[in-house]
Amino acid sequence: MSSRLFTPLRIGELELANRIAIAPMCQYSAVDGSMTDWHLMHLGTLALSGAGMLTIEATGVRPDGRITSQCVGLYSDANEAAIKRVVEFCRSISPIRIGIQLSHAGRKGSSQRPWEGRGPLEPGQGAWETVAPSALPLAAGWPTPLALALSEMESIKQSFVAAAQRSASIGLDYIELHSTHGYLLAEFLSPLANRRTDDYGGSLENRMRFPLEVFAALRKAWPAGKPLGAKITGSDFAAGGWTPDEAVVYARELKKLGCDYVTVSGGGTVLDAKIPVGPGYQVPFAEQVLKETGITTGAIGLITDAQQAEQILAGGKADFIALARAMLFNPRWPQHAAVTLGVEAAYAPQYERAAPKAWRPGRTLGKVG
Repeated sequence: MSSRLFTPLRIGELELANRIAIAPMCQYSAVDGSMTDWHLMHLGTLALSGAGMLTIEATGVRPDGRITSQCVGLYSDANEAAIKRVVEFCRSISPIRIGIQLSHAGRKGSSQRPWEGRGPLEPGQGAWETVAPSALPLAAGWPTPLALALSEMESIKQSFVAAAQRSASIGLDYIELHSTHGYLLAEFLSPLANRRTDDYGGSLENRMRFPLEVFAALRKAWPAGKPLGAKITGSDFAAGGWTPDEAVVYARELKKLGCDYVTVSGGGTVLDAKIPVGPGYQVPFAEQVLKETGITTGAIGLITDAQQAEQILAGGKADFIALARAMLFNPRWPQHAAVTLGVEAAYAPQYERAAPKAWRPGRTLGKVG
């Protein structure tokens, strides 16, 4: 049988073997922003999955742009060398396309790792001053961030540019700009975090201005033939917040600037949002963006089953599927999905004998994926 999930996809000038993308997933395991052997193992394992593309976790473009002290960064020669080591290893074992998500955490920075509490760091824990569009804390008990001046915004934009130049030096296949989950660029976009009264606050046009300026600067710095995408918010899931209709406008403006794709996620801007979590709960946002803008669009959000993923694509709701937790739980998800959908999947030569077709006659796998 044929499968939409396993048909090739072209994004910009990048040819992908299938429509399965591994979403960026923070590991909180770096040292001074530099990847460690954990990342070698983690990304190496995912590279063998058979997916078409693999995005490196949210990577801070400057030290104070990280979420935690243990998050990956790309602001020093040591950071660059550490990422290059991991990327070269992954490429030595797999043809998967590898990109990076560039980010600034904004007021959600200087945080504890999830397993250490998720709250803000205390002064004795190495806390740093956070920044945001406006001096509004994330929630009660969180520090008030410094409202960015125009000169500081320009400095941050140049940090994104420098990280893009390092990404090009590493030889990465694509860049994804992080503008969701309540981090700095999403803070500018959302009226729940942006109360500015200058040209960067108020109207939707003004709130989009800085994220679009950052994207335009990245597009200029990043090689023209390589894809540049963005992860965007479909909804803040909170009254008075960002809406799906605004996501459409933002995606349309990104497309005008040369954006090659968007993945539509949501939430994270405020901690008391009422998110209706369920299978495929963010897919409607992707569907609306795709249908109203025509930009190549990825769907994400509790997509865990092969048939579910296939139906999303076959129904024209997205162009590709981005998987996060499902891939952590099952790093062979794409190969298992191929079995379920009755198509062939790619295996590393060392693992080819694990493909069901290579098993002894009469031995079969039950439904998986």
